[in-house]
Amino acid sequence: MDFQNTGRTALFIDGSNLYAAAKALNFDIDYKQLLKMFSGDGQLLRAYYYTALIEDQEFSSIRPLVDWLDYNGYTLVTKPAKEFKDDQGRKKIKGNMDIELAVDVMDLAEHMDHAVIFSGDGDFRSLVEAVQRRGVRVTVVSTLKSQPPMVADELRRQADTFVDLDDLRKQMARNND
Repeated sequence: MDFQNTGRTALFIDGSNLYAAAKALNFDIDYKQLLKMFSGDGQLLRAYYYTALIEDQEFSSIRPLVDWLDYNGYTLVTKPAKEFKDDQGRKKIKGNMDIELAVDVMDLAEHMDHAVIFSGDGDFRSLVEAVQRRGVRVTVVSTLKSQPPMVADELRRQADTFVDLDDLRKQMARNND
């Protein structure tokens, strides 16, 4: 897959969204390979990874990944997840990182030629449009091949390029040997 990686590129990974898309496609992401894909001809400015963390748990299943990413070339953006009870009294966890991702994209817009957003969240459509007006080319990576599709139609249409995560499986799937 060619990402026209000739300019200054930044990656913006909505951790929970990418995880859900990969899980729906039945594979695990190899984050070392993902970084390698974008470290080629162009200049990779940053690779941001956004996730909410449950602070009071003795063990969090995402903690080893977050620690590995932090030491291996990713810029981690985290915040504490919030626990609450829904109308039926069920415990829910909320940890939306959309604002943090949007602020970072806007802050970096004047320094990059290409933004790659790993998310299918339709809330990012106006963000994509705003950075495009500043001359930034935007690629959205998510999937249409899951049931239901994980990318909002309005986001896919706004992006300069849409890449289906399933088409990247060979380059970035973790070998579970």
